[in-house]
Amino acid sequence: MTKQIAVLMAALWANGAWAADVVAGAVQRRPLNVAAVVMFFIFVGATLYITKWAAGQNKSSKDFYTAGGGISGFQNGLAIAGDYMSAASFLGISAMVFTRGYDGLIYSTGFLVGWPLVLFLVAERLRNLGKFTFADVVAYRLRQTPVRLLAASGSLLVVVLYLIAQIVGAGKLIQLLFGMSYLSAVLIVGVLMVAYVLFGGMLATTWVQTIKAVLLLSGATFMAFMIMKSAGFSMESMFARAAAVHEQGAAIMRPGGLVGDPVDALSLGLALMFGTAGLPHILMRFFTVPDAKQARKSVFVATGFIGYFYILTFIIGFGAIIFVTQDNPEFFQTMQREGKTVVEMIGGTNMAAVHLSEALGGNLFLGFISAVAFATILAVVAGLTLSGASAVSHDIYASVIRKGQATSVEEMRVSRATVLVLGLAAIVFGLMFENQNIAFMVGLAFAVAASANFPILMLSMFWKGLTTRGAVAGGFSGLLLALVLIILGPGVWVQVLHYETPVFPYGNPALFSIPTAFVMAWLFSVTDRSEAAGQDRAGYEAQYVRSMTGIGSEEASDH
Repeated sequence: MTKQIAVLMAALWANGAWAADVVAGAVQRRPLNVAAVVMFFIFVGATLYITKWAAGQNKSSKDFYTAGGGISGFQNGLAIAGDYMSAASFLGISAMVFTRGYDGLIYSTGFLVGWPLVLFLVAERLRNLGKFTFADVVAYRLRQTPVRLLAASGSLLVVVLYLIAQIVGAGKLIQLLFGMSYLSAVLIVGVLMVAYVLFGGMLATTWVQTIKAVLLLSGATFMAFMIMKSAGFSMESMFARAAAVHEQGAAIMRPGGLVGDPVDALSLGLALMFGTAGLPHILMRFFTVPDAKQARKSVFVATGFIGYFYILTFIIGFGAIIFVTQDNPEFFQTMQREGKTVVEMIGGTNMAAVHLSEALGGNLFLGFISAVAFATILAVVAGLTLSGASAVSHDIYASVIRKGQATSVEEMRVSRATVLVLGLAAIVFGLMFENQNIAFMVGLAFAVAASANFPILMLSMFWKGLTTRGAVAGGFSGLLLALVLIILGPGVWVQVLHYETPVFPYGNPALFSIPTAFVMAWLFSVTDRSEAAGQDRAGYEAQYVRSMTGIGSEEASDH
């Protein structure tokens, strides 16, 4: 295994993925910002202290995965908002708006509109049916082994894609703040990420997410207030000033800058809307509250905070256009690339919001926003890694391999080993995808969640006719098709693998993979005449009663 990793690292190095930056030799590193670095270490130290405290509270796998199920609805809602307000939201969407203008709003609204779906269809039933993971829900009346393998596969792929985006954002942030190479920055992030999850579990993750959600909302509110103040609290004035300094001029206010093709636009919208209801690390949070009422409350609270935050990111993106322009040399560098002189933002466009914080509030505010953004990334990464670890340890090891006979200690051991593997994978992929926009990367994770997890979760809870054969066929069809189309699409085939033209012309596969999953699940279910299929259908009534009333859920959670 060590030899294989060494070969992979050598290959990455040879391909330039491990270079300090795209043009390492020409990049002028910024001098160390002492005030920002001090603020940064205060925040990281505080979150590590929380992790140490939480480690002493973890007595069982239930404590590790779901904080013992004792988190209040309001705190869980704030933690969900913290989980959702990731690097992709804060750094990625503001970068989208900074580069493409008005069309960046597609991601803001897309990330938000999935929440009513979660509120009205998923949250309460999920809490009543599940224990640790959403696979508990899908496997409630279906055969455990194949369904849990499907759910774990979908969860792991979503987690890895989501992790890549967070690692890239954190790596660029550290690189910018400390002036170190991207490789070193990503290694530091990977080590911290593993430490958070390995020792703190869900309790530490919840507290870090809650605290950083409050801080991030405060920081973003201040940035938006300063931007609007400079524009006389007029959105029209802000847009006019941004259009006047942007290289594309008034074109940034027209649609089509980001997704000009209607198929791509629809596909992206479907992925962002339905993907929310299939994200394993978000669904996992509903098992941390004591009952279904608190699960509903947590979604309601989260939706309010998230909606407010996405309005702020849109303003921050336009503020970055106004205050962080090529006329400000402290934020940009000139270099030679492929024989041409180009001007690039230091740290890449994903750092637009971080540079804006320095322009608006100086070094101290830069340190504050950098630290909060980094805490944001670490908290999200912790939640993601935890859901990936639970998929392997709870769904595959405990339920499939050990047939429910694994002890809590064994399950925790497998979980921690999985955390280490995921940490290594995140580092390697983070280096490979260094120059991708992180909101775009998360969009792909949403596409996989919407294609593999969402259809099977919906059908298992709302359609009596679903059988194990249908669930597995539909889930894997959506999962594999989404994965193949992502690889063959422009995001990977052209920008990562460097082929000239993509095999699949659209940037997002959801429009094709989501219907495929539903159709295959339906087809393989209605044609299934086996005795096991009859048992699958017969269990629907009991599942429906429990999902609506919660009777029996507490007993299940105690086992």
